[in-house]
Amino acid sequence: MEHVPALDEDLKKTLGPATAKVLAEQLGLHTALDLLHHYPRRYAERGELTSLADLADQIDEHVTVVAQVADARILTFNGGRGKRLEVTITDGSGRLQLVFFGAGVHKPHKELLPGSRAMFAGKVSRFNHKLQLAHPAYEPLGGDASDRDAATAFANQLIPIYPACAKLESWKIAKCVDAVLPRAAEALDPLPPALRDGRGLVPLTEALLKIHRPDTKADIEDARRRLKWDEAFVLQVALARRRHADSQLPAVARRATPGGLLDAFDAKLPFTLTDGQRKVSQEIFDDLATSHPMHRLLQGEVGSGKTMVALRAMLAVVDSGGQAAMLAPTEVLAQQHHRSITEMMGELAEGGMLGGSDRGTKVVLLTGSMGTAARRQALLDLVTGEAGIVIGTHALIEDKVQFHDLGLVVVDEQHRFGVEQRDALRSKGKQPPHLLVMTATPIPRTVAMTVFGDLETSVLDQLPAGRSPIATHVVPAKDKPHFLTRAWERVREEAENGHQAYVVCPRIGDGEDDPKGKKKASAEDEAEKRPPLAVLEIAEQLGRGPLAGLPVEVLHGRMDPADKDDVMRRFAAGEVKVLVATTVIEVGVNVPNSTVMVIMDADRFGVSQLHQLRGRVGRGSAPGLCLLVSEMHEASPARARLAAVAATLDGFELSRIDLEQRREGDVLGQAQSGVRSSLRMLAVIEDEEVIAEAREEAARVVAADPELEGLPGLRTALDALLDTEREQYLEKG
Repeated sequence: MEHVPALDEDLKKTLGPATAKVLAEQLGLHTALDLLHHYPRRYAERGELTSLADLADQIDEHVTVVAQVADARILTFNGGRGKRLEVTITDGSGRLQLVFFGAGVHKPHKELLPGSRAMFAGKVSRFNHKLQLAHPAYEPLGGDASDRDAATAFANQLIPIYPACAKLESWKIAKCVDAVLPRAAEALDPLPPALRDGRGLVPLTEALLKIHRPDTKADIEDARRRLKWDEAFVLQVALARRRHADSQLPAVARRATPGGLLDAFDAKLPFTLTDGQRKVSQEIFDDLATSHPMHRLLQGEVGSGKTMVALRAMLAVVDSGGQAAMLAPTEVLAQQHHRSITEMMGELAEGGMLGGSDRGTKVVLLTGSMGTAARRQALLDLVTGEAGIVIGTHALIEDKVQFHDLGLVVVDEQHRFGVEQRDALRSKGKQPPHLLVMTATPIPRTVAMTVFGDLETSVLDQLPAGRSPIATHVVPAKDKPHFLTRAWERVREEAENGHQAYVVCPRIGDGEDDPKGKKKASAEDEAEKRPPLAVLEIAEQLGRGPLAGLPVEVLHGRMDPADKDDVMRRFAAGEVKVLVATTVIEVGVNVPNSTVMVIMDADRFGVSQLHQLRGRVGRGSAPGLCLLVSEMHEASPARARLAAVAATLDGFELSRIDLEQRREGDVLGQAQSGVRSSLRMLAVIEDEEVIAEAREEAARVVAADPELEGLPGLRTALDALLDTEREQYLEKG
């Protein structure tokens, strides 16, 4: 499909090499079309003072504000040799200090007179507990005779404030946009006319003109509504085409054999499956029985029994003569899965071995740290088909690993794997194997539709009987040090009552992960000035201090794999009472006897991550306790996040909060290459309705015309979204 030449032209031709270089390097904008899709972040109104109240959350970020000068004064220092200009600006709701030094004080001192109004751009910093902009760029908004032209230009106008950078302020970007705006007339419209007219959406050219140079707030609303639809629809068409292509692929139908391995396993289960587990298992069995590959996402709260559902799917595939592979993100988790699956299966996991069941199969483990002999045997068991189930890390993907007949791939904690890794494992089947992706991170429905839109979704939201409630409390270590003392007393009490505890820290502390030179997570408080607490330091302090006499051990990702496994074995056996660890224990670690989780510097973790970690306790009959230790002050956003985690055990509710509080690009960017850059206008939580409707429309369009031959504008938009890297991403899934 031919692109529109004028819109695909490099910005150097229009704006000159220097400006084009900054736009490309700092903002990722290379063509006129890129610049037209660089939308204003917000709009300031002439005569309306924009709020300064939000700047506390934007430390170290480049911002643009519109405000009025309240006062300006020159101060001297170094015995009168040095000069500093301090300008205070206000918007009626807050005040902000601007500082200029040295020879740079004279021009702003003449121009920034009390009562004058301007746009200011710079990096927000904190000095002496006050917010400030040092040496900001500024653009006066008129007001005196010499500035009448500027005053006229800005009179009654909505001023677009663009996402900017240190080298290019918002108003300079606005001038760049002016230079390419006439080309908006050449933009190809991706929306089918019937869809656009049916929903009363303005044409694309009109939307681009209105978003950049609106006359009224209604213009902005019209443009936003239209541009959100573009983003949602083009992305959903990409996913719908992927689903359509998958439905055309051949796969071997896999059905459980009556009286086979699955029936034998179900018969020996000491408990009954929950209704949710039965329902989700049936959805999976129905998919496995079809002659095109299953692509299913299994979401389940921590401890909802996803592994049990996945195991029953694997047994059904083994029954049908195939093999199943489970891919785990870490060795600790792979070993844990191997242990728990062989324990659940008992003699059924010892097929072909003395004392094993004649209906059984072999369950093998394959990780990078295995000894040569064990590894050779595992590879042999896979290629001969002796092993029906293999559990491993990315070691499963190596070229040497060959399967007899790979029928199902189960990927645990999907977001931790690269696309290439999943693709490499799937290519080991004679025909594409069925794919089951599991995650314990609850994903709001719209994110699932946007990020995992090519997968069918099953949700396990019912906890099995016997799981205990988990009480969560915030421990304000700085305001109330005695609360932290009491926390360690609680850990000791649980240990003395025969239970165990986890203590989680943000870093290891072995010198390699020192945060020197790293950007601070945020600067909400003095607490941010110290490095995050470390496993090795905290373990030593606890062993010498509040937990002296208890067996305390450490676990982190840079330990030797054999040592990691040894620590986990002894912790699972109850020999180790307190495990001080990094987030290596975040997923899958299952020790029912552990009842307490203490998370140090809890404010350094995301909401979903805290929920994941908390799910490691309360897995047995005794109630769980999770203590979130933080030095942040009570009014800080970080403490509000922790309070939200303490207030609910509903992971789906927390995932919404998480998404609302973080830049959602981070959430999407983890899972789908390119989505971050393609979602400029769409907010996946707020625009739930648009995404759901766009998905339905996309399915209809693709069913009627899979190659989009009648929709050249849509094909062009898809080509722009799916550059080579993203095209491969969607191909590989």
